[in-house]
Amino acid sequence: MILDALGLPFSQVAGLIDALRARGETVATAESLTAGLVSAALTEVPGSSAVVRGGLVVYATDLKDRLAGVDPELLAEHGAVHPDVASQLAVGASGRCGADWGVGLTGVAGPDPQDGVAPGTVHLGFSGPRGVEVRTEVLGGDRHAVRAAAVRVALEHFAGMLR
Repeated sequence: MILDALGLPFSQVAGLIDALRARGETVATAESLTAGLVSAALTEVPGSSAVVRGGLVVYATDLKDRLAGVDPELLAEHGAVHPDVASQLAVGASGRCGADWGVGLTGVAGPDPQDGVAPGTVHLGFSGPRGVEVRTEVLGGDRHAVRAAAVRVALEHFAGMLR
């Protein structure tokens, strides 16, 4: 259901879950613009509870600090849509949920800019056994398209990190 709405093949997400299971590793998310869609996509796969620890929906800026541990000075200086925020969301997700991997997403789905950042700008953070990685994407389309594409990009990149 969620996967269809996001345009994600079940086999792709199931493969990611299988890869985590084979490695004996777990994942958690901290999501802003996607508001839990990455966690929802992962948990659409039967047996995902063996590897998905949980997720934080940190849509409001103050929750990025309070729930995910993002530096409040970073938020005050750069706003909620910044590569370092994505990095800290990923680290916060894994730390707060006790997971091997963390995935953090922040961005602007639109239709209006946020803090001077254009709609379609998405920062994705990944923390794991080999450190932290951040990607920035500029995605096209309306609000739904940007959010769906952000989930697809996050899961595709994460799957690549597990190879």
